[in-house]
Amino acid sequence: MNESPRGPAYRIETERLVLRCYQPADAPRVQAAVEASLDELRPWLPWTRHEPMSLSQPVQLLRQFRGQFDLGHDFTYGAFDPQETHLLGSTGLHTRVGPGAREIGYWICTGHTGAGLATEMVAALTRVGFELEQLQRIEIHCSPDNTRSATVARKLGYTHEATLRQRLDMGEGQLRDTMIWTLFAADYPQSPAASTRIRAYDAIEQRIL
Repeated sequence: MNESPRGPAYRIETERLVLRCYQPADAPRVQAAVEASLDELRPWLPWTRHEPMSLSQPVQLLRQFRGQFDLGHDFTYGAFDPQETHLLGSTGLHTRVGPGAREIGYWICTGHTGAGLATEMVAALTRVGFELEQLQRIEIHCSPDNTRSATVARKLGYTHEATLRQRLDMGEGQLRDTMIWTLFAADYPQSPAASTRIRAYDAIEQRIL
């Protein structure tokens, strides 16, 4: 009997969230969540300068997310309530920081911030990254002024390694400093993220973690 593939995790269940690969049918929920959260997201996320979009644009974007996920090129997740009726945020294990490593990005919808959801989903992806993907390093990047994001990283045992000056292009010639937070595989077992309770499933809905 052939064994189920170990990854990637297409669906991750936490105490309060379902993190899963986006589907094009999620576009209306994504559009509504982003538009409702723009005032809070714009200071930190460069892609918001292209918002708001018509509905056809998020459909195409989610198709790209799904394609990249299936090909193993990048892994973007929607964060839904347990019934999957509302999008509460978005996150990802992004491959842009080199081999053997991922960058976790995340945002929470307006109205759901301050409840610990960002910590919950970053902890879940940290477990998946080290225990399923066998990564050597995971990074979190955020603005020095984004105290909420920095608090998530610190709370989960990530170490502030550096603040890079004038590195993130926010558009229209604006450059922003970026903090780099890192957790290594050797330090992961002692981190708070290692004790978070999750269930992870592969592309054929078999549990893999």
